Amino acid sequence: MSPVTITLLVITVVLIIGIVVLYFLGKRAQKKQDEQQAQIEAMKQRVSMLIIDKKRMKIKDSGLPQAVIQQTPRLLRGSKLPIVKAKVGPQIMTLVSDEKIYDMIPTKKEVKATVSGIYITDVKGLHGKPLPVPQKKKGFFKRAVEKAQEKAGAKPIK
Repeated sequence: MSPVTITLLVITVVLIIGIVVLYFLGKRAQKKQDEQQAQIEAMKQRVSMLIIDKKRMKIKDSGLPQAVIQQTPRLLRGSKLPIVKAKVGPQIMTLVSDEKIYDMIPTKKEVKATVSGIYITDVKGLHGKPLPVPQKKKGFFKRAVEKAQEKAGAKPIK
């Protein structure tokens, strides 16, 4: 056998082993995520709250309880999370928002939210109506292109 075929066989075997390992690790991670989601569903409550402020900040700077910070893995302590500061009843709390609904949360408004511990999973308007999804701002380049097309009389590209 030539050295090229031997090298290709070794690379293929290593890739196959890598794919199999990743498959089983993915299955294990999916099981853990399903268990955590079941716990969140079991603990969720509907709460009326006044949103004071929302930011993306690191866990150690967020103002979350020290027990929560210690329980997070070391690699995630430096990552930024969507943090919401809200007044729930007479108490001001720091909560972590779900990434999917973070943009929908209005500031300085009262909303009804589904909360599981310190984790906000869903937000609706005060009377149970869904909140409108805010439009993303256009970047400088897209605005400049649209203005140029308007002046030229062409239809804007979307």
